Amino acid sequence: MHVETIFLDAGGVLVWPNWTRVSEVLRAHDVAVTPERLAAADPLARFDLDRAELIAASTDQRRGWTYFDLVLAHAGVAVSEQTAAALDDLQEYHRENNLWETVPEFVVPALEQLRKEGYQLIVVSNANGTVQRAFTRLGLAPLVDEILDSAVEGIEKPDPKFFELALARADARPEHTVHVGDMYHIDVTGARAAGLTPILVDEADLRPGADCARIRTIASLPEVVAARQ
Repeated sequence: MHVETIFLDAGGVLVWPNWTRVSEVLRAHDVAVTPERLAAADPLARFDLDRAELIAASTDQRRGWTYFDLVLAHAGVAVSEQTAAALDDLQEYHRENNLWETVPEFVVPALEQLRKEGYQLIVVSNANGTVQRAFTRLGLAPLVDEILDSAVEGIEKPDPKFFELALARADARPEHTVHVGDMYHIDVTGARAAGLTPILVDEADLRPGADCARIRTIASLPEVVAARQ
């Protein structure tokens, strides 16, 4: 295929939760766990949530805080009144600022290279309405051409209509567009239903048998996309 446009998920692809902030808020509620343990638990929690039946029966917002309970469980922290209180505090912060505010060092160079090579970059994210503001604060907004936030658009992945909306907004054709995301039953399934080619970000190598291209991080995305030209 000849790739002209790249759709990018936000969380787990461009930004990650601020695990230092999460650890500090938990500590304020007498729960001790390091940011490193939380970060290591993150891909395992996302893998637990990435089930077709669960995705079909829930929304992104409903899954969001189940995800944090799963992160705590994989980090060896028992769910309690203290963890619930900490998550309430974090949710308040997330509503205003977006807790997904950690940008790994490989993200900006990858985006800059993709833009230099002429690809149109479109963020297509299941989120809470704060992605545009968060990406502006984090310096990522100038590196992409468009940002679609499910809470703003009133539709979310894996519904192919969300991808079709993004295609229309970008004036892009599905046969010339790839979508890069970290959740198989949201990103891969939804992209394929809209006629796009999916690329799965599998940072912990948890889906070796996936029937699509996989990358660990978008650091390798320029090379992978160039190989498809």
